[in-house]
Amino acid sequence: MRGTVTAANGMACRDPAAADTIRENRMPEPTPPSVAITLAQVARIADVGRAAVSNWRRRHTTFPAPVGGTDTSPLFDQAQVEEWLRAQGKLPDAEEDSLERVWPLFEALADRDLMATAVTAVARGTGATGIALEDDTLSAGQRHAVERALLLAGKDGGPDTVGQLVERWLSTHVRQITATPMPLAALMADLAHTVHALDAERSDTLATGEATLLDPACGAGGLLLAAAQRWGEGGPALALHGQDRDQALVSLATARLATDPATAGHRRTVVAGDTLRAPAVGEADVVLCNPPYNERDWGHEELATDPRWALGIPPRTESELAWVQHVLSTLKPGGTAVLLLPPGVAARRAGRRIRAGLLRRGVLRAVIALPPGAAPPHAVALHLWVLHRPAGDGRTPGDHLLLVDTAREEVHGNGRTGIVWDALRTSVLTAVRSHEAETSGELPTGSTSVPVMALLDDQVDLTPARHVPAPAAEAGLRLRRSWGRFGGLLQQVQDLSGTLSAWELTVGEPSGAPFASVEELERAGALSLRAGRSPEALPLRRDVVADGGVRLLTVADVTPRHPSGAWLPADAAAAAEAARTLTVTRPGEIVVVGATRAFAAWVDTDAPTALGPQLYAVRTDPALLDPWFLAGCLNSPANARQAGSHASTVSRIDVRRLQVPRLPLDEQKRYGEAFRLLNAFDTALGEAEDVGRGLVHAIGDALGAASLAPGS
Repeated sequence: MRGTVTAANGMACRDPAAADTIRENRMPEPTPPSVAITLAQVARIADVGRAAVSNWRRRHTTFPAPVGGTDTSPLFDQAQVEEWLRAQGKLPDAEEDSLERVWPLFEALADRDLMATAVTAVARGTGATGIALEDDTLSAGQRHAVERALLLAGKDGGPDTVGQLVERWLSTHVRQITATPMPLAALMADLAHTVHALDAERSDTLATGEATLLDPACGAGGLLLAAAQRWGEGGPALALHGQDRDQALVSLATARLATDPATAGHRRTVVAGDTLRAPAVGEADVVLCNPPYNERDWGHEELATDPRWALGIPPRTESELAWVQHVLSTLKPGGTAVLLLPPGVAARRAGRRIRAGLLRRGVLRAVIALPPGAAPPHAVALHLWVLHRPAGDGRTPGDHLLLVDTAREEVHGNGRTGIVWDALRTSVLTAVRSHEAETSGELPTGSTSVPVMALLDDQVDLTPARHVPAPAAEAGLRLRRSWGRFGGLLQQVQDLSGTLSAWELTVGEPSGAPFASVEELERAGALSLRAGRSPEALPLRRDVVADGGVRLLTVADVTPRHPSGAWLPADAAAAAEAARTLTVTRPGEIVVVGATRAFAAWVDTDAPTALGPQLYAVRTDPALLDPWFLAGCLNSPANARQAGSHASTVSRIDVRRLQVPRLPLDEQKRYGEAFRLLNAFDTALGEAEDVGRGLVHAIGDALGAASLAPGS
């Protein structure tokens, strides 16, 4: 069967009439394939919490019956659910498609390659005015998903829709696919651009003609997009080339490059194939690469005589050094490359000969240790290697190697607030510019310029942490500040403990006060309850929170009560909240965690805060309920146990079943003040523990380096 879908305004289409045009032009088709969705997906479609959907199932006999799954994890037919929601007036934007209603159609394909093909078809359908969608190679399920996505593209625009679909695909298959996070991709592009431009200035050569940007292990095309955004800012015409052995990733990279505005007007080519065995691109001006790690079957035996191994045949266990030499072989004179590599490549004994060759030839310009969490695997501090092939008339570097250890700097929020990408970028680029200008004495903290001859020993260890000296003066200042902070916290703990210990403990029978559940209080209008939302489709940032920025809190952040660092600009948060795709707290509201493993409840004194799934915002009527009293009662472990659901291995808290004593408002305020003091005591204890452990580690490091003189 052949159907035709016409986009009204190409990939930049945002005219509301476009969706109507697509609907009018779409040919009649059979009943769409059945798509099974979970309770969580029903909740996202209806823009409510999962508990609300459970209540609908209990209260309404007309709610669609499960079509599969289990008693604890039922599955429902999406078409039946949407029809029921529409009839009940509970379906937001009933006449429009949304990503939450479209994505389950792709998930129902139940195959990563089929899903990728469908996403690519969406990109093809939004890529040019009047383009026809050829359905011959698509299944009925794929065709239905593609046409629904094209309707969404008519409303939101082709680039946004395709980008969101690719991000959903990557997050769905995150355990199978390793993608370079976009902040890191942008840093790699900035780094390559800086080195490339400095060398061009030094050799007095201007870029002419078309610049070739290559990613020989491109995955879904993130690095190529970052390069296009950086080089495309008033630069020369670009030829973007990517290669990957995974056909699904090649399809998605093609889709992203074809629809993203940053690549408009530039040549784009992405091919499938094994780069090491059959490279598709001969030469490039710039190479960005995040190659696969720890591979054994990379072609060691069959490529033994390959001319690319000018520095020595890479050992079977050193596939990363095969990629390094391949990239070096593709660089044109004056070309620059940045590779993301595991830290073992800089130190493993098997690779010391090749590392020595890179140093002697002067093509390895810098090794930069990133803070843990920059990219998968998140527990490892990965390295960036900067390669540069000097132009014929440029100077031949090689007397010094720049080593940067950002893991020692305050660019990762002490592990609490995520990587501060702006600070990381500034630190790295400042070090690179200073090194390239041959002013090594002015290198910023955390970096050093090491003579190559000093590195050419038996180990040829290029690990930055082994060579970058610890700044003793700054370390001493931080140590004194930490001691001051620790002393203040201890005084706060002592003051609060004196107040709390003076309370009289009365042993006797319970007060006998009646209890009310959160559900009863909600029906009575004493409080309102809002469920947190998934942040997947939101433009999250992980650098320093700007003024007015709204921090995101998830279940994973709750135990230490420190955000992971993700946040939203104020305008984006306001728009998402207005569209009911985001839950944001107000001052005085209560945050409740609905997961047993991290159950907690507290008054959000740091509002506004965006809440993720399994978190709830509770707003009280101050004439009926004191928020501190309510938070303290909800936070009771016994309360959580009786409200928990233990029907499966994953226990959850039904927030509406939590109970609160019925007390007069004056009595509530008295207890509320007590709960507030207890919360302050708990916070001070936690902060004192964090600062104290930091002092232990800092002093231990200083003593071990003999840079701290102990007293007599």
